[in-house]
Amino acid sequence: MKRSGVCALVFSVFAVSALAQDQLDTNAPATREDIVKYFEVTHSRQMLDQTVAAMTKPLRQVIHDDYLKDKDKLPADFEQRENQRIDEMLRNFPWDEMMQAMMPAYQKHFTRGDIATLLSFYSSPTGQKLLRELPAITGESMQAAIPILKRYSESVRARVDDELAQALKQPNKQTD
Repeated sequence: MKRSGVCALVFSVFAVSALAQDQLDTNAPATREDIVKYFEVTHSRQMLDQTVAAMTKPLRQVIHDDYLKDKDKLPADFEQRENQRIDEMLRNFPWDEMMQAMMPAYQKHFTRGDIATLLSFYSSPTGQKLLRELPAITGESMQAAIPILKRYSESVRARVDDELAQALKQPNKQTD
């Protein structure tokens, strides 16, 4: 009887010690295993695929618009070739290598406790909904933003061209 009591006491001490250690570990930097679990729960690879697919649609639209604008100067198969290049680029992109390379950044910025909290959220129904909807949200956002970005970049380009033209009109003031 005494022996089982001592064993229970020793086991309890170890259990409490292990729980305390777990509490301390929450402030430790996230491990690679923590980040792998995070990537799994957030479906990072699938999210990346879906996000890229969603962003590809507006990119194809830009290529199409450019083709229509300059089709008399471009080969007839220009749009098709550009779309094939996009497909090939995405097919050959080193996604897994990139995710491995990103791990140290996650480990640097998140503790084990942070990852546990994120895992809890992303495992919830709302977290899973966010993960399901985010690629579409990103694609729709990009589609809405592209005309603004295009207009802005064209205005910046025009300003740079104007400044360059003005600078070229100035006498050359090179010093030797």
